Amino acid sequence: MTNRIKAIIFDFGGVILRTQDWSGRRRWEKRLGLPEHGAEQLVFNSEMGRQAQHGRITTNELWQWVGQTCGLSAADLAQFRADFWAGDVLDGEMVAMIRGLRPSYQTALISNAFNDLRDVLTNQFAIADAFDVIVISAEEGIMKPDPRLYQIALERLGCRPEEAIFIDDFAYNIAGAQAVGLHAIHFKPGVDLGMEIERFRD
Repeated sequence: MTNRIKAIIFDFGGVILRTQDWSGRRRWEKRLGLPEHGAEQLVFNSEMGRQAQHGRITTNELWQWVGQTCGLSAADLAQFRADFWAGDVLDGEMVAMIRGLRPSYQTALISNAFNDLRDVLTNQFAIADAFDVIVISAEEGIMKPDPRLYQIALERLGCRPEEAIFIDDFAYNIAGAQAVGLHAIHFKPGVDLGMEIERFRD
């Protein structure tokens, strides 16, 4: 099968891995006096969270800062960290779909993530082998929607922008991909990605 599209590029968090149960994070927000979604704000969107996603500090250094900021003991911090991730669920059907895209397409991952993501993909979820290319913000020192992150993935795939589709759950990352010349699919739960990808076939 010959395709004008040669590669399908996925985001990870919010697309392949999605938070299904927020109760653990909400309990900690109440305990710590944080507003709703304050846990995500602290871990992902704080200055230190962004430093971690840029690879300037490690995942462990980020969580040590969280513990110090919130006044947590080592045991409480370990529990907060476990509860923070406990509600995240890997979409097994999507992973199977991604594996099934090959050999018709190359597959890739671009993620704004901490320095341990490659290990998580390899050892915790055992899905690193589903991708020909994995581009992680902490390893590159830049985050989506910086055009350079998309360009790095394209270079490693050996694709031109118009030969690839990018899938992400955040509109600003979609806009960043489109600005580079990528086709894009804005992911929302319930979207039939297989059908959306088919729309781009010759």
